[in-house]
Amino acid sequence: MSTRAPRRPGACSATQLAAFLSCLLASVSVATAADLAQLDKLTPSGAVREANADGSIPAWRGAEPPTAGYEWGKLRRDHWKYKDDKPLLTIDASNADKYADKLSAGQLAMLKQRKDYRMEVYPTRRSCGVPDFVAANTRKNVGTAKISEDGWSLKEATVPGYPFPIPADGVQAMWNSKLRYRGVGIDYKGTITAVSPRRGGSEWIRADSEQTLFIPTGAKGSAPLSSFPPVEFYVYFAYTAPTALAGQALAVTQYINQAENETFYYFPGQRRVRRMPTYSHDAPQIGMENQYTLDEPNVFNGALDRFDWKLVGKKEMFIPYNAFGAFDFKAKFEDVAGPDFIASSHRRYEQHRVWVIEATVKGGMRHSAPKRTIYLDEDSWAPVLMDDFDGQGKLSKLREGFLIPVYETGTCDVMPMVQYNVLEGRYVFDTHTVSVGKDIRWVTEANGPRYKPGFYTADNLRAISER
Repeated sequence: MSTRAPRRPGACSATQLAAFLSCLLASVSVATAADLAQLDKLTPSGAVREANADGSIPAWRGAEPPTAGYEWGKLRRDHWKYKDDKPLLTIDASNADKYADKLSAGQLAMLKQRKDYRMEVYPTRRSCGVPDFVAANTRKNVGTAKISEDGWSLKEATVPGYPFPIPADGVQAMWNSKLRYRGVGIDYKGTITAVSPRRGGSEWIRADSEQTLFIPTGAKGSAPLSSFPPVEFYVYFAYTAPTALAGQALAVTQYINQAENETFYYFPGQRRVRRMPTYSHDAPQIGMENQYTLDEPNVFNGALDRFDWKLVGKKEMFIPYNAFGAFDFKAKFEDVAGPDFIASSHRRYEQHRVWVIEATVKGGMRHSAPKRTIYLDEDSWAPVLMDDFDGQGKLSKLREGFLIPVYETGTCDVMPMVQYNVLEGRYVFDTHTVSVGKDIRWVTEANGPRYKPGFYTADNLRAISER
């Protein structure tokens, strides 16, 4: 019996260089055409268009605009077509095992460990659209987007668009998530990062701030990634409370092709800016009692370099979706953030298909969570769930991202999120607008100094912080 591996359709023999190159180009062309044909059967983001077998997940029909009368500053949920939906079922400790196949390990642990915790599952509404220019750029990326030689950074793509709508591996899927269309920026006039009390205690950690996220590659149109500086995003934080943090500010540059970000931190007591040399990955965030690391915001944040990312496949799960509760800027904080978890009245779950990706720390690397599982919504590529496991293989944390349709961009996005420390019983509620009195705003046209790279320099941080 021959042990020679069968040649794939279109595969080339390397007997002569010229013939080999010609054959290689033909193979690439055939592969690209096949992928484009496959994409034509999917949604513009690469999701399955059709309903699932029992109809619990409906067919995709694109974004729906808000109902009449919506403008920024009004509660988003009040202008959502399906605001009067009622739960289909409630999952709690008594029936969690029945639905375990549609829950992550972290979700199952929360249901079994925390008294009165429950998940209310609503009808599935596939409310995530894809703007025409994003869809066009995504088609251009088929066969042309490239991962760099280092195996984790992104070398080329047409933006804004999904680089790999038909991903071959976990790294490609993660870049779809990282480069999902969010406009050129996201602006918070006010937001709160809160850490729940220690067991037996009553004292919260609460940091109030204003924030701006600037995403240069989100500009409308079509451009090669290589025409931009190699920056995924810039972010600015300015703390307003409590007194111990008020006046402190940060300017962060997250790179596309560098493992370490660049962080400048202003300390008002010293009236100076310091560069933070290793403020990335699993470094603890300042003032959060080791409950929150730099790569945990927005479900996952930062470089992909420390992990091998395995694309497991797709499955149907109950995930936070159309979860407007974390955007309720008129609600009272204590009515939403309980001592042990976010109130079920401000969480909404739906059954959707997700991409499942397992991250395992690379040999020679270290991380406080050496194994992770992340779940990406198939329609938007937004991260909606992530389970972390410690060095002993024990589940340590669950993160849930509150996904909503974004009226400004015509897509869906996740900014507010909750992270439960299942070992210590505490949780973090971050980048939400509950009780702050002002809504988050997605920005689609660059206008003003915060949408220029020069705003995020050490000199500018010092200048604007010393006023």
